[in-house]
Amino acid sequence: MVDVSQHELVPEHTVLEDDVLEEVLSEYDIDRTDLPKIKRTDSALPDDAEVGDVIKIVRDSRTTDQAVVYRLVVE
Repeated sequence: MVDVSQHELVPEHTVLEDDVLEEVLSEYDIDRTDLPKIKRTDSALPDDAEVGDVIKIVRDSRTTDQAVVYRLVVE
């Protein structure tokens, strides 16, 4: 079976540590639940991602070198 998360077109997905997450939430003045959602069944998620985790996604961008987005893992 093919591991979709390793495909070259899938951007890097990493689980944020709690201390980094607090910095991000503070910077944007938001709560964890204000973030866009991503389903736990999404095949691009790391294996260690659990419901309630926040994922950092780093995408290539035409206008900036990289675009960073955050998603809350939901059931």
